[in-house]
Amino acid sequence: MRNPVWHLTSAAMLVLGILSAPAHAGLFDDDEARKAILDLRSKLEEQRQQGIVTQRQVTELQPLVQQIQQLQRSLLELNNQNEQLRGEIAKLRGQDEQFQRDLSDLQKRQKDMAQSMEERAKKVEPQAVSLDGRDFTAEPEEKKTYEDAMAGLRNGDFDKATLSLAAFLRRYPNSGYADSARYWLGNAQYGKRDYKEAISTFRAFATAAPDSLRAPEALLAMANCQAEMKDNKSARKTLDELLKQYPKSEAAQAAKERLAALK
Repeated sequence: MRNPVWHLTSAAMLVLGILSAPAHAGLFDDDEARKAILDLRSKLEEQRQQGIVTQRQVTELQPLVQQIQQLQRSLLELNNQNEQLRGEIAKLRGQDEQFQRDLSDLQKRQKDMAQSMEERAKKVEPQAVSLDGRDFTAEPEEKKTYEDAMAGLRNGDFDKATLSLAAFLRRYPNSGYADSARYWLGNAQYGKRDYKEAISTFRAFATAAPDSLRAPEALLAMANCQAEMKDNKSARKTLDELLKQYPKSEAAQAAKERLAALK
């Protein structure tokens, strides 16, 4: 006679074997869970009919079957929750990546904006200038106007330089460039052989900026203009003035040679 305990244990192992086998591949879904229960009941019925287990044993195993069935449903629900959680995590990751891209774009725009503002500020803020031994500040437009005027002189276009430098002095009479503009205006006038105007400009420069490094050169250029006009008397007088006021200058040596040539 078969041991009832052994039959019960065997039946229980059958229940556990059937329901746990699919777990190796993953959790049950609804269809798998129902199929596993149906398979279990079918095998239990077969074993009952074959006399392996009794109806009583089958009945006693029903609570276990129901408990396992409930466990499978709980596992299925947990699996669904895990899937939802994975979806939420993926969504959050996507949002984080988008946030990082948006932040990067914002930082770039801020950097570009700051650079643009800095460039605009440079266009309107006064700039430090060092010219002929003097330091001063000038507006960007003021500096550009002066440099444009000087470009004409460097290119040998004395007519254009004369007009541009004279216009600069009218527009910026108190500019730090004023003395330099006046000196080069005299040179432009000299270049176009407008000696009378050049003499007037050089005199105005020497009077306004006696301490300028170019003051001795202005007096020498003034004397040259006078000599070109055949006014040797005035030329000698200007050269004497140069030697008296700036005896150690390079222009003074040239003045001595010029005086010797005028006698």
